[in-house]
Order: sequence, then structure tokens, then C-alpha cells
Amino acid sequence: MSNLTKDHVDLSDTFASRRYFKKFETITGHLRRVAAAMRADGEISKADVTVLTRYLMSLTFTFRALSMKYLLAGRDTGRFFGSLEMDNRDSGFPVAAELMTMANDAQQAATHLANMPSEEQLKDDMVRTIVGDQQLPTKLQFALSQRLYYEELARGDLFWVQNDPVCEWMGNVSATRRRFMLHWAVYDSQVNLPVIYMMELEDTGSTALPKDQRRWPEVQAHLMGQALGGLKLVTIAKAFDEDFDDLHPKHLRRIHVGPMYSSAYTHQTGPLREVLAEAHAPEGHDWALAWTTEDLESERVTEVRSGWFGTAEREVFALDPFSGRGADTGATQTERTIILPQLPFQVLAEKNPPGFKDVSKFVVSDAGRVFRY
Repeated sequence: MSNLTKDHVDLSDTFASRRYFKKFETITGHLRRVAAAMRADGEISKADVTVLTRYLMSLTFTFRALSMKYLLAGRDTGRFFGSLEMDNRDSGFPVAAELMTMANDAQQAATHLANMPSEEQLKDDMVRTIVGDQQLPTKLQFALSQRLYYEELARGDLFWVQNDPVCEWMGNVSATRRRFMLHWAVYDSQVNLPVIYMMELEDTGSTALPKDQRRWPEVQAHLMGQALGGLKLVTIAKAFDEDFDDLHPKHLRRIHVGPMYSSAYTHQTGPLREVLAEAHAPEGHDWALAWTTEDLESERVTEVRSGWFGTAEREVFALDPFSGRGADTGATQTERTIILPQLPFQVLAEKNPPGFKDVSKFVVSDAGRVFRY
């Protein structure tokens, strides 16, 4: 068994830790604008943008909470506290254990807040320590950072290791057939990356899926059990189709957010490492983020026997017809995208490394503009 921790590193330097969180605050802000640009290009629907924005905002809140937790990383706070552990080789994101710990902290946030001094009181104590004792109020700063951390957790809407399925009505196909959008997300512990799933399905059950006390819990458990990055989309969709005779998956999408590449924080190999090293971009612009979208479409419907006398619909999914890749990818289409600031993009365009010809490139700016190449 491989040692996964050998590719992990602790951000124990105060300023490196703060720059890391600032970088992700910038990146997640750009991602929402990239999703809007994809919508403008007709690649994704308005409903897709709404779902993506929800999860991207949750990621933003998660990084904000972690930035408060580790605000004093590397400083002498009078106790052993630790620092953020990140995956510096495979993903550039925090390791999944950080989110697991955060979920446990969230369960006890109210208790911690009730036993902590208020923000105003802590700030008053800081002033007295600076003016009266002429000392740096490091311990009080630490206490305040932890209060702000628990306040972020108490607000909720964060991205967890498991984000359970949500069902949203999209309209009726007929009197006996409803259309729903299901979406859920996970933080893949094998690669330390957020993964978002969206499924459009038709429901022919007697009770609408989200109100069905029997089927809905079963659907949620099934989808979370299948939310594994190593499973092909066609495997997930076929298993769902066969387990629920009156639910018919028409479209399944999976989005991998990351890896994040940065010459200051990660050690990934390949062309992007060289591009970022040669770009010599200033702080805040020395990064690139991969974004991979897999889509699986139902091509047609067949009928199979179900039980002694009944029949059930079964979806036949369209796999990628080019070069026989469908059997390998398990998807109808796979779209690779790279998002990066202007200076790294200029170096990437000049070097034009192999393998990037078919990769969509979104160039982002501090002014909020997004250009597609």
C-alpha cells in the first residue's frame, strides 16, 4: 500500500499560509465567472450554472473558514496547534482530513462559541495588552481567529467531504412523468479534489421523488455510495437505472475541480510546471487550475422484463464515438479546460506543449473579465 502522506506538506509559515488562502479566494471567484462564460457560450444551462455556483460558493466558504482556523499558523500561540496540511503533488488542495476535522468542529461550533469571549471583548483586551503591557497580543489574536473560525462553521453552507443529493423539479414531461435535476458533491479523498455531480432524470413513480419517503432515502444512499472518482459514468448510470425501475437517468455530468498548479506551492510534473516557472508571474497570478467535465447522455430507451409480468424501461447510453474512446472513458464526451491568468497563458501559448491543442483555455483578469481561447 502506498503512503499517501508523502505527498502532503504542512503550511507552517504564516505568510505562505495566508498567501495560499488568498490565492484560492481569487481562484474560486474566477471560477464563478468562468461558469457564467460557459453559460453564455451555450455549453451549460442556466440550471447548471445555479448548481455550480452553489458548490463553488460552498468551496469559497470552506477556504474562508480554514483561513480563520490557521490565521496564526507559524506563530507562538502558547499551545501546539498545527497548520494546514495540503496535497502539494496531486491536487494543490487541502487534504480531505482537513474537511473531516472541520465537519466534526461544525457539530460543536455552538458550544465553543457559547464559551468564548465576544469579538468586541477580545479586541478590547488586545488594545489593553498593546497599550498597557506593551506586548503583542498573540494569544488573544489566536483566540479571536478561533472564534471567527467557529462563526464561519455556524453559518453553514460549506463544502463537506460528502454533500448529500438535492432534488429539484424541472417540469412535467406528461401527466405521469416528471423531470428532476439531482445534484450532489464529494471531496475525493483519493486525489483531494472537489467533484460535483449533476443528473437529469425522469420519474414515473406514483409519488414525486423528493416526497417519496421510500425511494428518496434509497436514492440518496445509492448515489453517495457510487460517488467514487474511479467509477466510470456509464457504470454509475447503469447501476442507478437498474436499481430504480421508475427513475430514468437521461443525463449524468461529473465535474472535477482541479488540480491547482502553482510554482510556489505544488510540485506537479509536466508542461504546466514549466509554464508557471517561466512565466515569473507576480504573487496572485502564478497559478493554473484544471477543470474536467464528463458527460453521459441517454441515446435511446429499451424495454426489459421486470418481475413475472411487468416491463421496465432501460436507458442505452451513448459513448464517445471517436477512436473507440467511449469504452475507456465511460462517457459520451469529456471536456478538459484550463483556467489561468494572462502571464502564464502567454507562456503556454508560446510554448504550445503537446496535449494542449484540444484543451479549452479561459484567461482571467483582476478586473473580472474572462476570455476564452
